[in-house]
Amino acid sequence: MSDHDTPTPKHPDLHEFFAKDPAAADRAFFGRETCSDRRGFLRGAGLATMAAMVGAAIPLHRNMPGGLIPAAFADENVLVGKDGLTLLNDRPVNAETPPHLLDDAITPTARHFIRNNGIAPTDTDPATWTLTVDGMVDNPMTYTIADLQSRFEVVTMALTIECGGNGRAFFDPPAKGNQWTYGAVACSEWTGVRLKDVLAAGGVQSGVVYTAHVGADAHLSGDPGKLPISRGVPIAKAMTDNVLIAFAMNGGALHPMNGAPLRLVVPGWPGSCSQKWLQRVYLRDVVHDGPKMTGKAYRVPSYKVEPGEKVDKKDFVIIERMPVKSLITNPANGAGSGRSIEVRGHAWSGDRTVAAVDVSHDFGATWMAAELDAPASDGAWQNFRAQVELPAAGYYELWARATDSEGVMQPHAIDWNPKGYLNNTMHRVAVRVS
Repeated sequence: MSDHDTPTPKHPDLHEFFAKDPAAADRAFFGRETCSDRRGFLRGAGLATMAAMVGAAIPLHRNMPGGLIPAAFADENVLVGKDGLTLLNDRPVNAETPPHLLDDAITPTARHFIRNNGIAPTDTDPATWTLTVDGMVDNPMTYTIADLQSRFEVVTMALTIECGGNGRAFFDPPAKGNQWTYGAVACSEWTGVRLKDVLAAGGVQSGVVYTAHVGADAHLSGDPGKLPISRGVPIAKAMTDNVLIAFAMNGGALHPMNGAPLRLVVPGWPGSCSQKWLQRVYLRDVVHDGPKMTGKAYRVPSYKVEPGEKVDKKDFVIIERMPVKSLITNPANGAGSGRSIEVRGHAWSGDRTVAAVDVSHDFGATWMAAELDAPASDGAWQNFRAQVELPAAGYYELWARATDSEGVMQPHAIDWNPKGYLNNTMHRVAVRVS
């Protein structure tokens, strides 16, 4: 099966999960215990988890039968406010955008992908939200969003965010995790304040090595003592001009699943660095060791490995900049077409710019240079287009490859890695000329 024919992965079905073993599902899903008379009761983290998921307190929770799926879930649409996304997982919510829906130069909020690690918070009032900046700073501070807006320069920048596992579906042998195809990437306009300005106001102490980020999302277990994810970046990256603490997206509020009301945006690095529902940033004199920061999470082997090869944990290194990549957004894969067709898309390369994009219609035998725009901001993807004339009726594939400012070209195929990260294989789409 070719990469463009990969079927949509089936996401877990909640009702199927509960039907197999309601008591076990209660414990796994809500942390809920079940009475022998089948009258369930919730307590502690389990109750908080369920309340967060239905969006309100549950005054009569003691009367709920064990194994009961709240009726609210039957009508719940976790993709409210999104347009055309493909749901990969509903616990946590993860959804990607088909490439042809990413054709806009700036990604609309409704088409920005979702990558969650825990359960999104429900108490997200911007008026009461606070951000604490502490750790190795001279003056620890807690800010409201209004404080950030009044005390620091507010900027708007187009910035690209890409999940480190984008393209995982195409690894052979398969890698565990969400089976992203192409659509875990977006470039929206973000409005906020520079992280470096906020850190400088706190007084960055000598010896700081890394930032650490904490969000308000809940751990899937419901345990309030656990964080689903807490990553960070080297202090040098944190102090660059295009790392934002964002409170607006495309001129409006952040989407709830994209981190409302406050998030980090760290362009060019794995999206996991861009902590959502941001509540705290603290500075450390060691590499941060929060959840999803150690072991093999968001890491790749420090050397090439054979497909399927076992790699010791000590041989993994943290992913920093994302690799050079391009995406064809027009035509859609499998589309019918006339012989003259405009190929459009985007290209990006971590902290670098893209120097060239080439397009082929003859399986890579020849290439033509595409017209390439400059990035709208430092950290934005670059839009490209090329007018291709197809010689006759029949089946064709359109391929795109990008070359970055350091001369690194997007490969036809990449080296395998155990976690399925950093897949920047050339994108190709099929067209049929009648």
